[in-house]
Amino acid sequence: MQVTIAKTRDKLVEVARQLFARTGVEDTTMNDIAQASQKGRRTLYTYFKSKEEIYSAVVQSELKILNQSLETVVNKNIPADEKLEEFIYIRLESIKNAVSRNGTLRAKFFRDIWRVENVRKNFDRREIACIRSILNEGIVAGLFEIENPESIAVALHHAFKGLEVPYIRGVLKGFSFSDRQRTNDIVNLLFNGIKKK
Repeated sequence: MQVTIAKTRDKLVEVARQLFARTGVEDTTMNDIAQASQKGRRTLYTYFKSKEEIYSAVVQSELKILNQSLETVVNKNIPADEKLEEFIYIRLESIKNAVSRNGTLRAKFFRDIWRVENVRKNFDRREIACIRSILNEGIVAGLFEIENPESIAVALHHAFKGLEVPYIRGVLKGFSFSDRQRTNDIVNLLFNGIKKK
């Protein structure tokens, strides 16, 4: 029974995501979602009380995919410095892909950033824990010299978040984490700072 409930909910969220991406959140009705999912309105309202609630579920499902990608990086058996580099790359590329995959949700994402921020609070906490884990690994391995990994993890989280919108919009001209030299520049800044040694 629980599996059926979860499958039905997941199907409704995926159908809503596709409709939102194709026609926009404002132009999609609960009736559209019910019809496209081949479920009755009553079934849809059993799971979601409003379009806003299903929109939040769509954002949460995208964040869940991102979180799984990041945890895969954290669990890799590679040195912490390489792990942090890969974490940055996977994080920004995954967010960019999620926004691109969701078509007109891209506009809603930028216009409704405060709602997205509210939905992603749990994701942010998990991400900080992932970064802290990588930093602690690096400290134990003698790769990082950090007095307070918690505060550095929070600072890095906010730095990565600050790169999201410019990265997605392509405002960082000529900047791509797939470009090895530019990735090295960011990692060098992160690990070595800008002060002449």
